[in-house]
Amino acid sequence: MRIARTCRERGVGCVAVHSDVDARSRHVAIATEAVHLPGVAPTDTYLNMGAVIDAAMATGAEAIHPGYGFLSENATFAEAVQEAGLVWVGPPPAAIRALGDKIGARRIAESAGVPVVPGITQPITEVEAIEAFGAEHGYPVAIKASGGGGGRGLKVAHSAAEVEDAFGSARREAQAYFGSEDVYVERYLANPKHLEVQLLALSPAEALWLGVRDCSLQRRHQKLIEETPPPRFAERVPEMGAAAVALSTAAGYINAGTVEMLVDEDGNFYFLEVNARLQVEHTVTEEVLGLDLVACQLQIASGDSTGLDQAEIDAHMHGHSIECRINAEDPGRGFIPTPGVITRLVEPNGLGVRVDSGYAQGDEVPAAYDSLIAKLITWGNDREEARSRMLRALEEMTVEGVATTTAAHELLLTSDEFVAGMHTTRTVESGDILAALTSDVVDEGEDAEDVLLVAGRPVRLWNPAMSASASAAVHGVAAGGDIVAPMQGTILKVLVAEGAEVEAGQALMVLEAMKMETTIAAPSPGKVSRIEVGAGDSVAAGQSLAIVE
Repeated sequence: MRIARTCRERGVGCVAVHSDVDARSRHVAIATEAVHLPGVAPTDTYLNMGAVIDAAMATGAEAIHPGYGFLSENATFAEAVQEAGLVWVGPPPAAIRALGDKIGARRIAESAGVPVVPGITQPITEVEAIEAFGAEHGYPVAIKASGGGGGRGLKVAHSAAEVEDAFGSARREAQAYFGSEDVYVERYLANPKHLEVQLLALSPAEALWLGVRDCSLQRRHQKLIEETPPPRFAERVPEMGAAAVALSTAAGYINAGTVEMLVDEDGNFYFLEVNARLQVEHTVTEEVLGLDLVACQLQIASGDSTGLDQAEIDAHMHGHSIECRINAEDPGRGFIPTPGVITRLVEPNGLGVRVDSGYAQGDEVPAAYDSLIAKLITWGNDREEARSRMLRALEEMTVEGVATTTAAHELLLTSDEFVAGMHTTRTVESGDILAALTSDVVDEGEDAEDVLLVAGRPVRLWNPAMSASASAAVHGVAAGGDIVAPMQGTILKVLVAEGAEVEAGQALMVLEAMKMETTIAAPSPGKVSRIEVGAGDSVAAGQSLAIVE
C-alpha cells in the first residue's frame, strides 16, 4: 500500500503479487495490475523468488521494490532481480549480504569505529561456549540468529540454567526463518533504550542520516510504539548519526536503511544491527521532515538526484511524531496473535493524524502472515501534543472481530515512564506497567485490586506470566483432557512422547503462528495418552494436539 501510493502519485505503474488468501487485499486493489502467486505458505508465494521475478517479467515491470519483510533483505534475491535485467530498489546485494550476517556486521561496525556490545563474533555450536561466556561476562546473555533481525531468532538466558533451552529455541527459529541455525552470543543489556538512525545513502560515499527514532516499547523484541526525536539522550544523537554514516560508508551502502543501537542508562550507545531495507516505522521520520522516503528510494534506484544534503535535512526537521502499531493480538493473553475477520473498522482522522492500513472492514487477518493491521501515526509541534493527539486517535480507532493492541498502547502512552521518556525495552514486560485489556466486565463489588478502568474499559495489571521473554504459555483445553490449538499455526517441535508423565505447566509442544513462537503447556498433571501432531504439521484453531489424562 505504502509503495503503491507513492508510485501512483508519480505516475508510475505498480504491479502487486498476492497469495490465495490475499486476493481481495487492499494492496491488490490499489495496484495498477496484480499477479496471483498460487498458495498460502510464504515459501510458495512471497518467498518464491522465481515466481516474483516471473511476475515482474510477464507484466513488463522495470523494477522490484521488496517492501518491509519476506525477501526485502535477501541478497540472493537482489542478485537474481539484477540478473533478470530489473532494477532492485534497495541496497547493493554485497552490502545486504555483509550486513545481513549479524556476525559480519559486528566486524564491519568495529572497523568503522562504532561501539559494539561485548560478544563472540563467530557461530556458536555448543552450549558450553555460551555458559563460558556467561560465566565471564555475567548474565543475562542474548543468543541471536546470525541471519536474524526484528527479534526473530533472539532468545535471552538470564542464568546458566536457561542457556540450553534458549540455545535450542534460537536455533529452531533461526532455521525456520532464515534457513540457517547459526547463532552467536553477546552480553544482553538488561534495561536499555532502543534507538535507531534512519539512513539514506545517495551513493557509497555519500550517506545522510535523517534523525533518530526511539523504538524501546516492545514485546517479544517486536516494536509496539516508535517516536522521533527520542525523548532522552539528545546530546548523543549527532554522534549516533555520524556512527551510522561511517558504518554505511564502510559497507558500501546505497539507498534507505536503518542502523539500530542500544543505549545504556549512562547514554553509551552500542551497535545492534542494520536493517537493509525500509523500516515499518519510517513514517515518523517522514512526518518530522515532510519527506517521502519511498520517493527517495525510487529516485536513488533510478539514478536521479534527490536534491538533499545533510544541512537541508537538519534544517527541515520539525516537531514530534509517534507511531503505534495496531496488531491483531490479545495483550491480556501475553500478546497472543488473534487472526480472524474484522467485523467493524473505524479509522481515526483529523489534524496531525495519519493511518497506513492494510485492511478494511470485512477483511480477514490470516494466520499465515504478520499480525499488523495498521500503523497509526500522529504529529505535533512537540512531544506532548503528539502524545495527546495519539490518545485521541486511539479512542477513535475501532476494530471489532479480532482483539488488538490498542488498549496496551493507551496504557503505555499514559504511563509515568513514557511521559517522562524513561521507558526502555523492558518496560512492557517488567510487571510495572498496565498492559492488558481483558474481555471481562468488572462487576460492582468485585475485587478489582488488579483492574482499572481506562477510557471506560476494564484493564488488568500486567502479570509476569505474560512475559514474552520466556515465550507465552497457552493452555488450550477441551473436554476429557484434550489439548487443542489456541490458533491456526505450524507445530515447530513436539517436546514430549506418548506415555510421558507431565506436570502442570510443563511444555508439550511449540506452535508458530503469525511469526510468533508459542509454547503449549499442560494445564494439569497427568499422562500423555496420545500425540495427534508432529513437527511441521499445520493445525487449525481448536484442533486436537494431544490428550493428557
